[in-house]
Amino acid sequence: EAETGRLLDRAALEAADPALAGGDAVAALRLHALVEVLYATGLRVSELVGLPVAVALRDERFFMVRGKGGKERMVPLSAKARAAMQAWLAARAKVPAFAESPFLFPAASASGYLARQVFARDLKGLAARAGISAAKISPHVLRHAFASHLLQNGADLRAVQQLLGHA
Repeated sequence: EAETGRLLDRAALEAADPALAGGDAVAALRLHALVEVLYATGLRVSELVGLPVAVALRDERFFMVRGKGGKERMVPLSAKARAAMQAWLAARAKVPAFAESPFLFPAASASGYLARQVFARDLKGLAARAGISAAKISPHVLRHAFASHLLQNGADLRAVQQLLGHA
């Protein structure tokens, strides 16, 4: 939990001061939103990068996601994740290429949204800047951290399985 906290804190710090991450404010805000939403929801990386922009426009504590096999499930969204998404939306709106995209994390790719490999690379860079071995971190590791931290703090196993989209 301490390392996850350091990672989230570093993402927030870089979003507030992009110079700490190379000076790209848009990329820093996007990465902060990605990390906060991933840890708050336990989404699969493919579910995360393909989120529709409507999820952030509603600014609600829960949203529905379509996972493997087309199954829908409800996932939670923390106040920190919602705040990071709102900051990202404001930055995203200033980028003409992103303005009309139906995706929360648009990109100039064939799919129209951020590639999961790009997010994984950015996450490893963030981990290194937070003093965490890049070899120890991946989007799937954060999904596991979401589940493990819920269980360690008394969450019901079946509830956690449902949040993860497991049968």
